[in-house]
Order: sequence, then structure tokens, then C-alpha cells
Amino acid sequence: MTERIASCGSLDNASLLLQYCNDDHLSAGSAMEVDDRLSHLEQRLQLQEDEIQLLKAALADALRRLGLCEDQTQPGPRRPAPTKVRQLLQALPSKPVSNGYVQQKRLGGYPSSPSSPKKEVLMSIKRKSMSTERLSTSRRDLSDPRSRTTSSSSSGGGKRDSKSKECTLNAEDGYVRMFLRGRPVTMHMPDDQRDSYSLDQKVVLPDRKLKLQWVYGYRGRDCRTNLYLLPTGEIVYFNASVVVLYNVEEQQQRHYLGHNDDVKCLAIHPDMVTIATGQVAGTSKDGKALAPHARVWDSVSLNTLHVIGMGVFDRAVTCVAFSKSNGGAHLCAVDDANDHILSVWDWQKEKQLAEVKCSNDSVLGAAFHPMEASLIVTCGKSHINFWTMEGNTLTKRQGLFEKHEKPKYVLCVAFAENGDAITGDSSGNIYVWAKGGNRISHAVSGAHEGGIFSLCVLKDGTLVSGGGKDRRVVHWDHEYHKQAETEVPEAFGPVRSLAEGKQEELFVGTTRNAILQGSFSGALSPIVQGHTDELWGLDVHPSMEQFVTCGQDKQVHLWDTTSHQPLWSKAIEDPARCAGFHPSGAVLAVGTMTGRWVVLDTETRDLVSVHTDGNEIISTVKYSPDGAYLAVASHDNFVYIYSVTDNGRKYSRVGKCTGHSSFVTHLDWSANSQFIVTNSGDYEILFWEASSGKHITSADAVRNLEWATSTCVLGFSVFGIWPDGADGTDLNAVCRSHDGALLASADDFGKVHLFSSPCSQPRAPSHQYGGHSSHVTNVAFLHDDSHLISTGGKDTSILQWVLA
Repeated sequence: MTERIASCGSLDNASLLLQYCNDDHLSAGSAMEVDDRLSHLEQRLQLQEDEIQLLKAALADALRRLGLCEDQTQPGPRRPAPTKVRQLLQALPSKPVSNGYVQQKRLGGYPSSPSSPKKEVLMSIKRKSMSTERLSTSRRDLSDPRSRTTSSSSSGGGKRDSKSKECTLNAEDGYVRMFLRGRPVTMHMPDDQRDSYSLDQKVVLPDRKLKLQWVYGYRGRDCRTNLYLLPTGEIVYFNASVVVLYNVEEQQQRHYLGHNDDVKCLAIHPDMVTIATGQVAGTSKDGKALAPHARVWDSVSLNTLHVIGMGVFDRAVTCVAFSKSNGGAHLCAVDDANDHILSVWDWQKEKQLAEVKCSNDSVLGAAFHPMEASLIVTCGKSHINFWTMEGNTLTKRQGLFEKHEKPKYVLCVAFAENGDAITGDSSGNIYVWAKGGNRISHAVSGAHEGGIFSLCVLKDGTLVSGGGKDRRVVHWDHEYHKQAETEVPEAFGPVRSLAEGKQEELFVGTTRNAILQGSFSGALSPIVQGHTDELWGLDVHPSMEQFVTCGQDKQVHLWDTTSHQPLWSKAIEDPARCAGFHPSGAVLAVGTMTGRWVVLDTETRDLVSVHTDGNEIISTVKYSPDGAYLAVASHDNFVYIYSVTDNGRKYSRVGKCTGHSSFVTHLDWSANSQFIVTNSGDYEILFWEASSGKHITSADAVRNLEWATSTCVLGFSVFGIWPDGADGTDLNAVCRSHDGALLASADDFGKVHLFSSPCSQPRAPSHQYGGHSSHVTNVAFLHDDSHLISTGGKDTSILQWVLA
């Protein structure tokens, strides 16, 4: 095969190259048989660029002569019939492919194709050589003077192909070509736009905008002391880059949106109005680092008052605390540097007063003593330290455990009414450290089985402790005798944070990203729930104000957008990746990371059906608009088509779409339920006949189809969502509103974008919205377009936006 390509150095060998380029028998199986020759082939690819360009020039010259002959012998204008030579010329790449497979997404995105890298390179060579223009069987000759070609680049006009990332238009043949990672992506426009379309048309911003209405979930899995009750009756906590102020009684949320990446810590000023929050280092859309810092803001107006430590902190701000005895004039912070630097600030002047290396090991808590403005207590792995600030110097005294068990971690610290420090540790012990000293004055050994993650001193001076392994919440009197206890249900996980509510009320944040409300005299019930692992699966109910999410935590949640609570939750056997409602809403399909997909009854959450297709990730499951078919797209490069009967309760496989050279990422159904369009990890757009899975190669057969949905990120109606310089993995999802006026996209930089639809101009303008702190994995409009739902990957957050 290598010799075949190498021999194509002149027009005389064109027939041999044509034979290779049209070899439909070159399949994945035969590709594997020539694996041992691929290394040689890969080395020669770059060397053949000049040779291919010479061949193209020779072919173009020959075709120009043929065109002249045709014009002379055939009077009047005539469209040249497609010839093998023309197809060969169009199929030749302008530049050899140096990388035939998609790299792993920056933040936990698409895994690489199950094919080996060598196989991917081989298949990409085949694809570039024989089917770069799979849908262009009737395309005009490159040299045809009647071909009208324009470009979005002022320097690119008149070129059929461009090596830049600019878009080019071939109006005669009705397609636009854009470039991702140097690869051409050809998108065919409907016939009614071929005469009027121009790349230079201006696109207006959409009239409607998004406003964040609700944040589902809470960050409890890896953060501490991040749940408080404000005098307004709101509880304050954070998820992703949003700080949430939630009035449980009124069922209202407000949101502080000043942060641009993950919030990791939270502190309340003694005035109970001013709040400090610290964040991790972020990355801007153009790849520039965003420094970690703390922000001090007003919880009434939500205005930012001060930004602390920009350019000073390293990696992340993991602990913040206000001083108590001097009116809250100081703020201490601990960053995530190797030495975990403890710093003290005059936050109103944004001036650093002192700093010191705190510990080589992790620091889990920091707090000012409530009665001594110059005393700070920090705790963490194998230590509790008492710091005294004199001038700009911090002096350390280590806590001495003496005859008591020294724990692996001191997990939390609180202060009794008399000034004693109280700690909870990983061995389940509560230790009391006498005011002003560094020795234990009282011990409650084995207060919990396993670690104690949170301590809360109530207004009456008694203590509440929250356990990890045992999930118990225990009430202790002033002498540390147990008074009462309750337990967090297993589904919500260990206790992470505690906050006193009104009267006997208690709020409990858990490590499974839930917040529960209750008391020792009654049960704890969830008021906030969320996912706990990477989240990709999202779909909206076809007729009700409901949506479903599923994630790698193996949880499927059906949510009500009015109550903001799950109508039900279902644990499945495998990590989940995608979900799709049947048009009737009676059932929903859930695709997993293992090749298995299940069907659940949306009323009873009962398992209706279980199937397995391959052993790779199921990236998309989508029912046809008439409900007669289900398409299951996999990372094994195939799309499996099932016939659906009995209102979504019976499934029979009727087809398999074979032709993609990389994993399938997105798919849409035509409005008449007869056709499918798919995108893949190597930026292909392919079309299929639904009833058989047959690959459709004619552009004219599909260019005028109406599509029921628009979730493919590559296509003529959506390509304007791609930013300048995009590498092909920058966008994870797109969704068109049901009225067809809007497009929402989910990008890799924590942003949700809102475009006008259709979005068929390069680099179209958009409204963009923050809130997520990792790659946004999915977006979907509710059935009535009243709201947009978006999901975050690593941040596991679900954001509900209202369209204003």
C-alpha cells in the first residue's frame, strides 16, 4: 500500500492512485493486516506533500484541457459530468495528515477511539484520500471557471481549498468548508440558500438572554466548613464557581457570580453580611492562567467589595476566615502551595500583614480565636498549630497530644463559649484544648466511628458533631456528654458540614453533595441534591417541566424544574454517560460507559429493558420523532438502530451504521424519522438511512432535509458556534430551541453561549455565561423554551437558566 501511494508521482500513475483511492474493500479488518507496514507509511507521509501537489497540478492542467475540449465540442453551457479524475482531484488532501486521531479532551472529555493509533492513522489516510468529500459525487471541477468561490478571509478569495482555518464557500456546489486542526469539514447548505448565502453576512446577537435561576447540588465531596445560615434566612454554600444563597422557606435562590473558577472555601464576617470566598487558579478561554484569589463581597447587594491576593496565592485558596474580636478587621487565608502558606490580610485595604509557611502537609482548617485577634489555629494532616501574630511575624506553637492518641488528621476546629478550642479528628476523637494553651484539657475518645468532619457550637453553647463513616450527627452538652443523635441516610453519604438553623433546626451538608434539613427530634430530609462524579447525561421531557441527568456516579435523577427536587433517583449498575426520552415521555433510555444501555419507566423508575452494544462508551441515545426507532451511538465507531414498539417497551435491532473512522459523538434525527446525521471524533459528518443503517453518499439526498433537533456540533446550520482557532474539542454540545430561534452551546472553558439560529456565519457573536467551573458537557432547552439546562463535567453541577 505504501508503494501504491509512493508511485503516484506523475499523471501516468493516476489510474493506480485512483484504484487505491476508490478501494471500498479497505476496511478496519484489512487495515489491521498491514499494521506492520504503517511505521514506514507514517514516515513517508510528510515527504509526499510536494509529490501530491505536483500530481494535483498535473491533473488540474489536464482537466483544464478537457474542459476546453468539452466547451468546443458541446455548444452552449453544460455542467460537466462527474468523472473519476475529478473525484480523485477533489479527494486529494491539500496537506498530508500528521495526526489521524483525536487527542484526549483537556478536562476529562472524550476518551480516545478504541482503535489503535496506527489504525486511526491508516483509516484517516484512507478517508482523506478516498472520501474527504463523501457527499460530493456531482461536484464541479476545481478549474471550472463557472465555480464561484469566496472566503471569509480577505486573502483567501478565489481558492477552492485553504490551508488556513478560515471558512471557504463554494456557492455553485452549495457547500461551506471550515477547518478544525487542519482538517477540512464540508457542510452542505439547503438549495434555497445557494444563491443568497454569503460568508460576509452579519449575524446579530439574539434578543433573548439567559439569567441563572437555580443551581442544583452542593460541593461537599472535597470542601469543608462551607455551609452557614445568614440572618436573611438564607443558607449560603457553593457549587462550581457559584456561591448560592438559598432561602429554603421561600424556595428562592440568589447567586454571587464574581468567581471565574472553582470556589473552594467560604467564611462569614462577624457582621453576618460580609462574606469571603476563595477560588482555585483558572484558565481563560485563550489559555492564559487566571490567578487564585479571595473575594470579599456583600451578601445583600451581591457586590464585590475587595479582591484579595491576586498574584500572591499559589494553585488555590483552600481556607479563609475572618477575625472575630477586633470587629472582623483581618482575614486569614491558606493557599495550596507546597508549603501551604498562611497569610493575614487587612482586607479593607487589600494589604498583606503577615505570612508564614504553615505545613508541608495538607491544611484542612484555619480559624481566628474568637477572643484573641492575634491568635490563629490551623489543623490538618498530623498537626494542629496555634499561631500568634506580632507585627508582621507569625509564631507557631504545635499542639501536644502527649498521652492521647495522635490522629492521622485533625479534620476540623471550633471554639467553645469559654474560648477553648475543640477539634475532631480522623480517629473519631473530640479533643478540647484549653484557652490560650496547646495541650489537651479534655478528651472524648471514640465519639464517632471513623472521622469527625464537622463541629458546630450552637447558640446555647452546646456542641454538635458530624461523623464520616458512621454518618451520625451527635448533640453534646456543655460537659461533652451525649444528649441526642440522628443519622444521615446512607444514600446521602457522610457528614461534611454542619450549620445551626432556627430554633432546633439543623442543616447538614454531606460528602455526596447533598444538604439535609431537620432536627434531633425528627428526620433529616434533603433540600439540595446533586451528582458526585463526572456528569454528561442530560435530556428534557418532551411535554413536561422535567429533565433527566445521569453521571459516572451511576445515578439517574429525574428532576422537576419547579420544585427543583428530584421526582425520583435510580442507581444503575454502570457509570452513565447519556440519556434520552421517548417522545411519549413514558420511558427513557440511559447509555453507560460500558456499552450497556437500559430503559427505565419514567413513572415507576422500573427497569424496562437492558441491552449491550459493544464494550465502549455509549455517547448518545436518541429516539426518532415518531418513537419508532432508537439510535445508539457508540465509541466503537458504530451507530446501532433499534425498532421500538409497545410505547417504548420492546426493542429489536434492525440496523448498524458502519462507516465512521472514529468514535461517534453526536446525532440528530430528521423530522420525518427516516434519516440520521452523525458527527465523530475526527470531525466527520455522515448521513444514514434509519431503517437499514445504510450510508448515504449523495449530498443532494440530504441537503434539504428538516432536522427534528440540532445537537450535532458540526453542520451548516451551527458551524458559526466555533470560535476562531478552535481545535475541534472546544465545544461539547449544542442545542436548538424548539421555536428554532436560538442555539445554546457548551464549551470547554466553563461557559454557556447563546446564539441566534441558524448560526451559519463564521465566528458568530454570542452572549456567554459563567457559572460552571469545568468543561460544560451538555445543554438542553425545556419543551416550551422557557428554560435552558446545562451540566458541568468535573464540577458535577446542574444549572437552570431562565430565558428573559
